[in-house]
Amino acid sequence: MPCSRGYLNDSLKAGTRACIKRQFSQSLLIVEMRIHYHDEKQEYYFKEGCYILEMWNDPDDADVSIARARVEPGKETCRHRLMGIAERHLILSGRGEARVGNNPPVLVAPGSVVVIPPGVDQSIHNTGSEDLVFLAICTPRFQPSAYSDTES
Repeated sequence: MPCSRGYLNDSLKAGTRACIKRQFSQSLLIVEMRIHYHDEKQEYYFKEGCYILEMWNDPDDADVSIARARVEPGKETCRHRLMGIAERHLILSGRGEARVGNNPPVLVAPGSVVVIPPGVDQSIHNTGSEDLVFLAICTPRFQPSAYSDTES
């Protein structure tokens, strides 16, 4: 959806897009940017045992999705796998232990990136006293049909 005036959209509502025009010498190059503003109120509790805020998951961009996950102190997500989807957890705040496959738990802290291959069991345990918050970056994008609980 192109911008009506072509300049940076001044409304910063969830789901809006913004466009910008750039002038290059004698020609005008129009670059359309897609900017998605998430709404904190859209965070929901997922059966896995954490809170999720979908930050980017669009069928028109099937190569990637980004969600913010939040695990409360002392909690651990259910052991699960994503079939056909690789996942990376970029830890933003908090501390915990990540379990991937048959490997022993590994300590994670802000800046850690946990790489989870497609179809491999995973879970994350918040061992700290504050929320463990991370970005879950999936390639291709997350789809609920790929999720499989491996604990039950």
